[in-house]
Amino acid sequence: MKSYLQFKKQLLKDKEIRRNYEKLDTEFALAKAIIEMRNKRGLTQAVLAKKIGTKQSSVARLESGNYNPSIAFLGKVALALDARLKVSLL
Repeated sequence: MKSYLQFKKQLLKDKEIRRNYEKLDTEFALAKAIIEMRNKRGLTQAVLAKKIGTKQSSVARLESGNYNPSIAFLGKVALALDARLKVSLL
């Protein structure tokens, strides 16, 4: 049985798959950072949602990496996580 990393490496050999994967890099990095910070703070999705005045399903969508949040929404998430939102273009 292949491990996840072996499977991922094999898939990314395909140029089209790699291009699409790289397009989502920013979204996945953001989702990962939010999940890690939320877990570090000991918060559930429901508690985080309540702190920012939204539903748990909105937090779940954000953490899926398949959601395009506004800067204002990300600002609320950062505030609720006692963090700073930093946006940059490199």
